[in-house]
Order: sequence, then C-alpha cells, then structure tokens
Amino acid sequence: MRAALSDLPLVLDRVSLRAGATAILDRVSLTLGPGAPTLVVGPNGSGKTSLLRICMGLTAPTEGTVRWGGRSETRPTRRAFLFQEPVMLRRSAAANIAYGLAQAGYPRERRAARVEELLDRVGLLDLAGRPARRLSGGEQQRLALARALAREPEILLLDEPTASLDPAATRHVEEIVLMAARSGTKIVMASHDLGQVRRLAGDVLFMVRGRLCEQADAADFFDRPTTPEAAAFIRGDLVL
Repeated sequence: MRAALSDLPLVLDRVSLRAGATAILDRVSLTLGPGAPTLVVGPNGSGKTSLLRICMGLTAPTEGTVRWGGRSETRPTRRAFLFQEPVMLRRSAAANIAYGLAQAGYPRERRAARVEELLDRVGLLDLAGRPARRLSGGEQQRLALARALAREPEILLLDEPTASLDPAATRHVEEIVLMAARSGTKIVMASHDLGQVRRLAGDVLFMVRGRLCEQADAADFFDRPTTPEAAAFIRGDLVL
C-alpha cells in the first residue's frame, strides 16, 4: 500500500511577499516538523497573518519556495486554517460540522457519530441543535475548531484565535489546542499574548517588519533572547 502523504516538514526557503514597494515578508526561511506547538509573535504589522496564509497555501509568495513534505502543491489536504473571526454557516452547530465532513467526502453513514464526537471534544454537545450564529464568541471559536479538526489535519494554523475572547473562553480554546497537539497535530499559532505563548509554546517564531528575527525554544526565547528587538518585545516595550 502507498504511504499516506505528509505535509511535514513544512519548509519555507527565502520566502518574500510584496505589495508594490512594500515588503510584507522579507526572505523568511524556516523548517517546521512534528512536535509541540509553534507560536508566532511580533508587533502588529510584523507579518504574522501573512506568514500563516503562506504556510497554508492561501497566499503565494512573491519570491522563494514553500514545500509541504517535500511537495510544492498548495491543495491543503492535510492542513486546516482557523481565522481570528470564524465564519459560521446559517445552520445549527452540528450541521456546520456535518457540512465540513460532507465537503471532505467523509462517509455519510459515519457523519452523525463523528459530529457528536467532535462536539463532545470541544464541550458543545449540549448545543448541537442551536443555530451557530447565536452562539457566543467563545462557543463559535470552539465550533470552528471542531470543524477544522473534523478532517484530522496534520497541520493546524490558527490566527490569534483568542484575541477577542474573555479569559474563560480563552482557557477553553487553549485546552482544545493542547489536546489537538497531544494527539499529534502540529499547531502553528499567531498570538499577541505573551502569557499565552508561555502556556502553549514549544518554540517561538518572532517576527519584526516582515523578517523572522528569532526562532528559538520557548524557554530560550523568554530567558535568553538573542536580539535587542526580542528583548524589548518581552519587556513590553514598543518595537517599531
């Protein structure tokens, strides 16, 4: 039997993204393999979202190459992306997940059980029949996570998924993210919250003005930053 294709390692080689004369990403090179969550941090406008979109294959780089498991195809068969503001279909919570499963070609006779399993996993089983757009912000983000996890992605990219959530909702989302990581999904997540980075990160990518300024284990990043920009960012200073 042919082995299942893998999207890991995810390799960016001198990737740049430009809009006219503006460099959104500037010659970014990195390699991400299986393991603990990778957190992407940096000041606003540093290129975090653009980096995630390129890692997903949603945006093509102006220069450089991106490879998933040695392949350059952009069709995201083993990847999922969670936006900061989730888009809910005009149907129930359960039907939102069922739609995603149907689009992925999941067997019809197994969908109901899979929907129930995923709703239970994110703590929304009691709200299965509620219209998704009537859920709270935190509940919608958990539902979006369940929908993203429905395809059992190898890589899950998240763009500041807790930015607008209160502490209790943030904790629920973080628990789901860690559960997915423990099950073998590679998490690559942008965050503006250094406390969250300390709680979740195995390693950190620090972006400034479109450049990858540092890549380090989380402990080394916080305790032994190697650039003045990273040291200033950790102190809470403005990094321009």
